[in-house]
Amino acid sequence: MSIIDIDPAATPQNSAILLHADDTVVIARVPLSANQTLIVQGEELPVISNVPAGHKVARRAIAAGENVVRYGQVIGRATRAIARGEHIHTQNLAFDEGSRAYEFPERERTLPAPPAEMPTFLGYPRADGRVGTRNYIAVAAASNCAAHVAELVVEHFRGREFPEGVDGVVGFPHGDGCGHSIGPDTRQLERVIRGVIYHPNVAGAVIVGLGCEINLVDHYLKDAAPERLTGMTLQQVGGTPATVEAGIRAVEAHIERAAAMRRVETPASKIVLGLNCGGSDSFSGITANPALGACSDMLARIGATATLAETPEIFGAEHLLVKRARNRAVAEKLLGVVASYKAYLAPFGGSFDDNPSPGNKEGGLSNILEKSLGAVAKGGTLPLMDVVEYGERIDAPGLVFMNTPGYDPPSLAGLAAGGVNLIAFTTGRGSAIGFPSIPVVKIASNSNIYRRMTSNMDINAGRISDGTATVEQVGAEIFHFLLEVASGRRTCAEKWGHREFVPWRIGPVL
Repeated sequence: MSIIDIDPAATPQNSAILLHADDTVVIARVPLSANQTLIVQGEELPVISNVPAGHKVARRAIAAGENVVRYGQVIGRATRAIARGEHIHTQNLAFDEGSRAYEFPERERTLPAPPAEMPTFLGYPRADGRVGTRNYIAVAAASNCAAHVAELVVEHFRGREFPEGVDGVVGFPHGDGCGHSIGPDTRQLERVIRGVIYHPNVAGAVIVGLGCEINLVDHYLKDAAPERLTGMTLQQVGGTPATVEAGIRAVEAHIERAAAMRRVETPASKIVLGLNCGGSDSFSGITANPALGACSDMLARIGATATLAETPEIFGAEHLLVKRARNRAVAEKLLGVVASYKAYLAPFGGSFDDNPSPGNKEGGLSNILEKSLGAVAKGGTLPLMDVVEYGERIDAPGLVFMNTPGYDPPSLAGLAAGGVNLIAFTTGRGSAIGFPSIPVVKIASNSNIYRRMTSNMDINAGRISDGTATVEQVGAEIFHFLLEVASGRRTCAEKWGHREFVPWRIGPVL
């Protein structure tokens, strides 16, 4: 990536960003006016139409039907002739799925050897070898029929002072658990609920059901240690008030046990980071995502894990991940995930290009190809070591890909069920989402949204396009901030109580 002579004060030399020598576009760093002149690689580029910040300007004349290139990759084709200096966006750029050439790995790729000096954090070691960055008590609903009871139990503890060693009580109410087609959909929900109640950030859990739903509480109790999980149903206990009281007593018992736990110094290789982006803009692929990618590489080099997600948001960039795959089998598994997601969309007449939201487009992203090419930068540059399905346990060090929707709430739920103990979330439009049991670190892609939403943003990657920091510097800042958060520092999403939980329902409602 090459950012030309960036300076906080707008000049002809620093008002546009050239990302790759082969690009047919430059990106407006600041709003541009018609008749303004840019200097790009020493050449004058007259701007012939108003261009919002983050949007594309034609670097040269582009013929109708010709490919438009950003990041050195095709992002679509011109629907009409585009003049040099003209604004390029949805009015003259079409999504074209096209085809991609896949370069499969010819040999097994490995990660670098971990350093002799391993960074550490203060975490909660668990019996299964994983390490928590928080120590919560969870209250989960088996189905929608028990969701209200779960919420009432959690509400009882809201605002309470907890003993040292206990971070609080968090809830997992949801609208599913019955009316499912038996099979992949029910197995996936059970995998998600099991993943969040047996999460390394959870010291003990209570699961509540009605007693007759498809997702029965008994599914979870049959192999559970009683001191780790308590289960109950409204039908057995005797209705809402009695079940709320029983749930409160069960939580109190878990708090007493969790209060004896203490943080201990832990190798940072125990970090399992979830990577997500939401409310993206054009700057996401220039600043926040590449900086998070630099952090992902730092984690991989110490034997920790960074988990890329959001299958719709790698479409059009999957060939870049295939090329980096650990081996042919991992590459084929990634392509299989993309193909299965495409088949999942087909009965609804959907397309991956339905993904970019109006906010994404207002921020300068014209289609899913452009969005994906910026999104995959979160995964860094080191080998893709494994591919897992939604909510499956993440075990491999280095970069892992999980099959999730691009929609943020179910994407985070899948990552959580897989065992990530931290989440890094980039945003250009200001998404404020969090998760009940996992700290979510918010990374702003531009300084404007960081200033406007300082209470929601933890790190300002917009300094990269401002010219006051490099990708590598912000990547290192994210890495060290994550170590602090893993040791107990609260994120903005935690401070404001953002605790969204939405499992991905893939089947019909019966």
